[in-house]
Formats: sequence, C-alpha cells, structure tokens
Amino acid sequence: MNVTVVEDQDALAALCESIGAVERVALDTEFHNERSYAARLMVVQLVIGDEVAIVDPLRVKDLDGLATALASKTIVGHALQSDLKIFADRFDRMPARAFDTQLAAAFCGYGMSISLADLVHDLVGIRLRKSQTVSDWSTRPLSPQQIDYLVDDVRHLIPMQDALTARLEKSGRYAWFESDARSLVDITRYRTDPERLYLRVPGAMRMNRRELGILREVAQLRDALARERDVPLKYIIPDDVMAGIVSLRPATRDDLAQLRRLDAGARKAYGDRIVAAVAAGIAVADDDLPRKPPRTPGGDREAVVSCLAVLANAIATDNDLPPGLVVTRSALERVARELPASAEELARTLDAGDWRASLVAEPLFALISGAVALTISGAERGSPRVARVAVAATGGDPSG
Repeated sequence: MNVTVVEDQDALAALCESIGAVERVALDTEFHNERSYAARLMVVQLVIGDEVAIVDPLRVKDLDGLATALASKTIVGHALQSDLKIFADRFDRMPARAFDTQLAAAFCGYGMSISLADLVHDLVGIRLRKSQTVSDWSTRPLSPQQIDYLVDDVRHLIPMQDALTARLEKSGRYAWFESDARSLVDITRYRTDPERLYLRVPGAMRMNRRELGILREVAQLRDALARERDVPLKYIIPDDVMAGIVSLRPATRDDLAQLRRLDAGARKAYGDRIVAAVAAGIAVADDDLPRKPPRTPGGDREAVVSCLAVLANAIATDNDLPPGLVVTRSALERVARELPASAEELARTLDAGDWRASLVAEPLFALISGAVALTISGAERGSPRVARVAVAATGGDPSG
C-alpha cells in the first residue's frame, strides 16, 4: 500500500476527493484525553482503496471537509466507539454507517473485547508489532516506527470486514450485528443528558431528593466549567468534594474554605458560581426535584436477578455469544424490579430490539412467571450445563 502523510489543506482536499470515489473507508484515530475535557485528536489514519493516508490534525487545523466526505460512507474500524465520539464532539456529525470489527467478532464467537492484534492474527495470519501502544502522539515529526504502527492499525481492516461478513452471513447473524452497528452512528449515543450528570457522582445513591437537587445543579456547573477550560471534571471539583458541597450547603464563597480539597485558586475563580448553584438547588420546588436513582435489588429480588443471569448466560453459551452482548446485568435488575407481565413487556423493559427480543425475552419471561425451572444436566458425564424444564401447573406454591 502507498502511504501519504497529509499535512496541509490542499492535500486534505485531494484526500476528500478520493474518499468520494469509494463506498467504505478504514479508519482509526490516535488521541490524548488524560488532561482535557474532550479527547484531543492527534492523528487520523484512513485506507481509501489501496492508499493509506495519515492525517496530521496538529498541522491541518480544519478537518471539517474530512467529516463531510465521510458522512455518506461506511467506515470500518476496531472498537470504534471512541473514534466516533470524536466525530460527535468535534464535528457534530457521523459517518452514514459503521462496521466495527470488534463487535462483529463478538457475534462470531470471539468474545466481547478481542484486541486488534489478536483478531488480525486469527483472520489474516499476520502478527502486528505493537511497539508504539503508549507512544506520545503529540510529538512531531512522527518517527518511522510511529508511521509503521499507524499503518498497521488500518491496513488489514477491509480484509477483516470481508472475512467477518462472510462468517456472519453463514451463521445467519449478519442482521443481528447490523442492528447493533446502527447504534454506533447514532449521534445521541455520544450526547450527555445534563439532567443526568449527577448520577455519575459517587454517593448519589445515598442522598435524599433535596440533596440530589443541589447535586444536579453543582454537577451541571462542574461540567460547564470543565468544558470552558477543556480540562477533566476532577480538575474542577473532585468527586468526593461534590458530596461535601452538598452536605455543607455553602452560603458564601468563604464557606467553601471548609472543604480542604477545593483550593484557594478554585474558590476565587468560581466559588461564587458554586454558591449560586447550591442556592439554585435549594430553591427547586419539591415536585421538580430529581427522583432517587433505583437501588440494586435486595434480598429475594437479588436472587431473581441471579437466576435470570444464569439463564441468560446459558442462552449466550448455547449461541456462542458473550453474555454481556446478549443482556446486561442492569437490564436484568430492571426486570427484577418491574416484573413485566408478558414477554413483550419484558422485551421493552430490556430495551431489547430485534434479535435480543426473540432470543431472550420469552425464555426469561417463562422463568419469572414460573412456567419453567432451571436444572443442571450432564454433571454425571463431567460436562454440566444449565437446562430448562417445564413446571407442571399445581395451583399452589411450589415451595410448599
């Protein structure tokens, strides 16, 4: 493959013209996000036909044309969610379609998180040299070793897509994969609901509704300040200090001095805004306060979740799928809390569309409604597996 490093706007315009002539583009990005609010894009690697293009965002400042060129294409990548979040955050638009080789591999029995190197070795028979995994991608010029690494990350993606597509079609699971892949390019997936920021703060589960009202206001302020300054949230207000602010309910900037991990510089820079956010939370009408987040099931309902998980895992094993791909534990906890009255209602509770609804909704509903029980078969042969058996209707409590 020919390799081109794109370092100016004219070269980017020529690249975008090349993209217009193909239907799919392999893509990967390198970024730093340790000290910023949003990921800072350092390199974009693409395969267009037989060409590899390495775009340097530190020298090509306006990448809007690239986002526009990709908006009508299928992009092929491995573990694409972080790459696509950059598109959402930086360009406010997404490619038309995405083929994530890691997601496709999960539907082919490889597990949830197979690495690019392992998948390339299995599908293509080549061992990648991962010598630059922790490289500093902000340094310029890029070294020959860095260039080789960047090329390796994308050069095999198109053949891998073809191999995985063939496997998915042979197994009849391409529609399953495609259903999940569509959500990758749904831009709302990468948007944070400001009304729910407070739920990410440790300790929210233990707060009452008034405290949650204050926490919600302070969490929104913290997010806005971090965005303005392009720094991580913890650089504005550490998580443990968030709970301290709610408990303290400061009425003046000076009150914040009681919080030892909120330094004088922070108090001076935005202490008044913190006090205002606390006052706004205190002033929220009772009816408008946030609802308490649902607690994890306790007692008997935790046992229900465990039983549902055993059955879901067995279904995943029978279908050579990772359990986490079939249904998440949080979804099973919703089922245990809400106890749906039908398989259709259970599918809605799981937020399970298409293939998941048909694969797990009816078996899970049969279990919670008492129509089937779980047993273990094959233990005497040394190959135990979970099995379902029908429960005869007795009209009484089977526990006796």
